[in-house]
Amino acid sequence: MASVHPSDFPPPFENSDYVARPQAGEDERIEVGVLIVGGGPAGLASAVRLGQLIGDDPELAETLGEVPIALAEKGKAPGSHLLSGAVINPTSLKELFAETDPAEIPHYWEVDKEAVYFLSKSSSFRIPPPPQLRNHHNWVISISQLARWMSEKAEELGVYLLPETDCQQVLVDQGRVAGVITGDKGRGKDRQELPTFEPGMEVHARTTVLAEGTPGHLTSVIRRHFELDRYSIQTWELGVKEVWEVPTGLDRLIHTTGWPLRLGKKWREYGGSWLYPMGDDKISLGFVVGLDYADATLSVHDILQEFKTHPLIKGILKDGRRLAWGAKTIPGSGIYGLPSRLHVPGAVFVGDSAGFVDLAALKGVQYAIRSGMLAADAIYEALKANHASAPAGLWCYDKRIKDSPVWSDLWKVRNIRPAFQRGFAFGGMVHGMATASRGHFPKKITPIRDATEPVFLGKRTPITADGQLTFDKLSSVFASGNKTRDDQPDHIRIQTRVPRILAVAWENMCPAKVYEIAADGATNGTVTVHTNPSNCVQCGAITAKGGRLTPPEGGSGPEYTLT
Repeated sequence: MASVHPSDFPPPFENSDYVARPQAGEDERIEVGVLIVGGGPAGLASAVRLGQLIGDDPELAETLGEVPIALAEKGKAPGSHLLSGAVINPTSLKELFAETDPAEIPHYWEVDKEAVYFLSKSSSFRIPPPPQLRNHHNWVISISQLARWMSEKAEELGVYLLPETDCQQVLVDQGRVAGVITGDKGRGKDRQELPTFEPGMEVHARTTVLAEGTPGHLTSVIRRHFELDRYSIQTWELGVKEVWEVPTGLDRLIHTTGWPLRLGKKWREYGGSWLYPMGDDKISLGFVVGLDYADATLSVHDILQEFKTHPLIKGILKDGRRLAWGAKTIPGSGIYGLPSRLHVPGAVFVGDSAGFVDLAALKGVQYAIRSGMLAADAIYEALKANHASAPAGLWCYDKRIKDSPVWSDLWKVRNIRPAFQRGFAFGGMVHGMATASRGHFPKKITPIRDATEPVFLGKRTPITADGQLTFDKLSSVFASGNKTRDDQPDHIRIQTRVPRILAVAWENMCPAKVYEIAADGATNGTVTVHTNPSNCVQCGAITAKGGRLTPPEGGSGPEYTLT
């Protein structure tokens, strides 16, 4: 069977193009004390915790200038680009907002009932939940709503928010991260200046927090520039989510495995679903699939649509209506995907930018919040000692992480996801061994990069959307609130002449119908791929399968409010 490796067709992307030396004069740049890149749970936790610490230390605040803390968010507002299940352990959140009544922190429900099912095409079999999926006393939340609330709390603490700000280049001066350069606004498709043109700015900072989420543009640039990925292997999952309004609410948390995925080793299809109650009349549901799958005709968006036709799920959604849709990648390698250091001179990595996700438990938000808090503590300590800019000045952040539950939790499950890359039976065996031994056995199973796994043309057929239970990709993009300008520069980097197998893989993989095979021009099995960048919801899947996502103009992309 003919196959191709996506890694054989690397994108036209030069890392050095995104690293610059500071050049702007004092009157042409923005000076801040600490710059946080990204308004997700990790970045906002850093901002809030730093605001609390610096607010109690006016002497240090004075040394940080007029803007001690700034947070740059590429979406229209914090939360605009956030998507997660989400069910979280609220311990870190409660600790961060210790003086706030937990009832005031946005959440829908404290879990007291849950169920796990194995699905065949027409039947469902309830199975005992593995320890990682036991969620009693955890909270169901909307991550986009939580971020908006956290951003308000950050502003109350003096954090300066910079919405609609895409950070395109990292400033490096004498081996130290010194800030970022933000993107231009008002450029046309050919990068020409439009009447609304505004140039980007240099933002200088004593310390920078990389909290971009997944896959993380500047995070990747910095990790490569400082050679932090020599022993790191990151794999990715793609999650597609919908929020439904239903006449009869769900009274329990539900996870499923099995159908519509195929369990045979040759398919390499790993994943599962969730259904979480969001109050009395809404349900969060979604499907996650590993991006190392083999069949180029697989579409995670279509997997979710097919999943909803199962009798169990169809009954739950009966007489309901879809309110929202979105898609996002998830870093899946855990400890094996982390950089060799969690800091470089002048910067730290937090949350999904580092790779703090326990995929076996489908948990990342709580680790994002905890890592953000630990980063803030470390930065505060380094600023107080006046060594934040030293080569090892932020080493205390690495130590804090390794002494925390973030590290111990990820260590216990480190071999589960890579084991499933060797087949469902082997993965199930390792899952049991790792769980029973609390991570001591097996010792190490090395992940395999998604882009190095071969893909071939299978025979999955797209589901025919009915517009009531199942939906096509374009109507789903509309449901995401996407408002990207049609005439802005293309932010997606791919080779445009590739084997048909790879082009089909990209076309099906993308949940937003960004990639299309040209109707003509095929020669010797090679085709031309066109992009529709204005459809992009910035899920990041292309980065796993042979391309490279960069940030579009600030304020572009989805406008998530319920996800």
